[in-house]
Amino acid sequence: MDEREVLTWETFGRCVPELAGQVVDDGYRPDLVLSVARGGLALGMGLGYALGVKACAMLNVEFYTGVDAHLDEPVVLSPGPSPADLAGRRVLVADDVADTGRTLAAVRDLCLPHAAEVRVAVLYDKPGSLVRPDYSWRRTDRWIDFPWSSAEAAVSGSVPA
Repeated sequence: MDEREVLTWETFGRCVPELAGQVVDDGYRPDLVLSVARGGLALGMGLGYALGVKACAMLNVEFYTGVDAHLDEPVVLSPGPSPADLAGRRVLVADDVADTGRTLAAVRDLCLPHAAEVRVAVLYDKPGSLVRPDYSWRRTDRWIDFPWSSAEAAVSGSVPA
C-alpha cells in the first residue's frame, strides 16, 4: 500500500491558525467564508473563528465517490448561496484538498460573476491540481486520511437527500 498522509485532530488544531495567518499576512479580509461540503466544513468553521468572519456559508459539491474514484464532473447540490448572498463579497472558499482542482474550479466559477473577489484556502494542495490555491497548509502527492472521514460510517447505506 502506498504511504498516506495522515491528518489528526490535534494537527488540524494547529494548521487552522497557520492558514489563517497566511490570509492575514496577505492582507486579505474576507467577509464570507464559503465551505465546500463535506470535506471543507471543519476548515471553514475554523477559519471563520480564526479570522473573525461571522458570515459563513456552505456549498455541497459531489465529486469523489471513493479512493481515486469520482464522477465525471463535479455536481453542485442545492441549496447553496444565492447570487445575492455573494454579491460584492470578498469570499474565502475553504476545502480540505485541492486534488484535481475540479471541485474548486466549479465553486470558484459559481462565485466569480457575483463576488467582489474569490480566494481559496485548503489544508492540502496537490501538484496536479487545476486550481492553485491562494493559501495552503501543506503540499503533498499522497492520499490523505482526514480525521473526519477515516472512521467507518456508523450507519450503513445511503440516506436520501
